[in-house]
Amino acid sequence: MQDLHLMKCVPCHGQIPPLTMDEINPLLPQVRAWNLVEERGELRLQRRVKTPGFMGAIKLANQIAEIAEMNDHHPTLLIEYGWLTITWWTYGIGGLHKNDFIMAAKTDRLIEDLR
Repeated sequence: MQDLHLMKCVPCHGQIPPLTMDEINPLLPQVRAWNLVEERGELRLQRRVKTPGFMGAIKLANQIAEIAEMNDHHPTLLIEYGWLTITWWTYGIGGLHKNDFIMAAKTDRLIEDLR
């Protein structure tokens, strides 16, 4: 399987179902730092990252926003003093799509550069 961070998101239309656990499990090893969470009955990928103060969280959020725009796929970002929580899922299908794993892997690259 190609490294997720090298892949590009594909257009996702609401007519496809979210990934099943059988489809999710092979992808999880490439995004080990992410937690699989359920919110409002939907599976999501979530990661909480320690940042240097509030402006560090803002800086990382802005970097994520840039790659989100380039890939036309957008996360939920919760900014706190010294922390950024990132949540990827595909609203249009009510769960996870391969795009979410691609974006989580791309986000991991940004976080590695932060350290």
